[in-house]
Amino acid sequence: MSKGPSDMLNERAAGVQHGDSRRYAAHPRGDAGTQPAGPANPVPDPNEESPFGSGRPSGRRRAMGAAILAIVLLVAIAAVYLLTRGESGAAAADMAGHNHGAAPAADSAMPVMLTAEDARRIGVTYAPVVLGPLATEIRTVAQVTFDETRVKAISPKIDGWVEELYVNYTGQPVQQGQALLSIYSPMLVSAQQELLLARQLTADVAGGTPEARRGAEELRESARRRLAFWDIPESEIDRIERTGEVRKAIVLRASAGGVVVEKNVLAGQRIMAGEALYQVADLSTLWLEGEVFERDLAGIRLGQQVTAEFEALPGEPRTGRITYIYPTLNPETRTARVRVELTNPGLALKPGMYATIRVSGTGPESALSVPRSAVLSTGTRHLVFLKRADGMLEPRDVVPGLATAERIQILEGLTVGDTVVSSATFLVDAESNLGSALGGMGDMPGMDMGAPAPSAAPGASAAPAAAPKTAPMPDMPGMDHSQHQE
Repeated sequence: MSKGPSDMLNERAAGVQHGDSRRYAAHPRGDAGTQPAGPANPVPDPNEESPFGSGRPSGRRRAMGAAILAIVLLVAIAAVYLLTRGESGAAAADMAGHNHGAAPAADSAMPVMLTAEDARRIGVTYAPVVLGPLATEIRTVAQVTFDETRVKAISPKIDGWVEELYVNYTGQPVQQGQALLSIYSPMLVSAQQELLLARQLTADVAGGTPEARRGAEELRESARRRLAFWDIPESEIDRIERTGEVRKAIVLRASAGGVVVEKNVLAGQRIMAGEALYQVADLSTLWLEGEVFERDLAGIRLGQQVTAEFEALPGEPRTGRITYIYPTLNPETRTARVRVELTNPGLALKPGMYATIRVSGTGPESALSVPRSAVLSTGTRHLVFLKRADGMLEPRDVVPGLATAERIQILEGLTVGDTVVSSATFLVDAESNLGSALGGMGDMPGMDMGAPAPSAAPGASAAPAAAPKTAPMPDMPGMDHSQHQE
């Protein structure tokens, strides 16, 4: 009769209980009243299998598992190394054969091909190279200033105190000989008294010897000269002799006419000999001082006619001539100053006004020229983009010459009848340099610098590009890729 599972479990449990009885019998009691020294709950043997088949693995089995895992890892590392060694070697060989010196310089340029639509979109226009006279005109900004040769300072030659001020504000016009102020000076009072004594002495020796009369006359003349040297007018000296009266205050008069541009005196002020009381400027003639760039100095010369236009006088240009070119150059602005002399009828021009001056010069009678915007200067070279017969825009080095506001002379590099790019030159140059730089990287691994495929005709649908095929990653031991599959 076959046994069921429950009967087998009961037999195994009975066997375990019999084994425990035998173990307790092998260890009899020691002393009276003491129990066996074994634990209350005996620890099962680790090497003994569980009756349910799930016991702890033995040490030999753990060692075998670790050895199998190490072998799997070594096999995986070897497989990866063998698969990647061939690809890295080929890439290194390609890089070793790549010549970096073949890359073009940053300022190199290559011919550019632009369609009519591309040229219109970026604003490219063309202009021919012409041969003809090149009229030069230098245009710059100038400022009206005083004619320094017509500015005078009025200073007394004596010390004293201002009794009364007749010219008492800046900007007041004065005439030569006009009364400026009256001054009290002890020196003037003494000089008047000496003149009167000399006159009296001359009258007293009128009947004496010639030597006495000559001595008295010399004293009189000396007293008059002293007053005249102090800028006392001749009429005032005659009045002193005629009246025989010493005046406390003497009037000082203007030694030059014009407009008072500076006033440094007040009524009641004590003044010293040599102190500048007034500055008077004659505004009938003025100067225009402008800044001319260093590159334009070759077209400037003395006596050259200049046309000046003023914002304050629209439609009323004035003409003058260059009277002086300053011998120094401003190192910050790289400009030189020029001076133009202008007449000022009616005093319509005011010092401080701004003007635009135009200097007309005579350039070469026959010169090759292009629009100024056609020449691109990079600092080390000057180039234009020449339009060839096949439509390509070829960069061409040129040697520029004289330049005007709109055109520039070409000394070398072009001929009559050539067509050049006259606008958007910078954009064309950028496209040319970009093509040159990309062309130098055509030999690098993974860089396909070939010409792009021609575009499809209008209305034709373009076929979708095929996705690049990549080699599948080999299955590695212990790695399950099933979850990544779609």
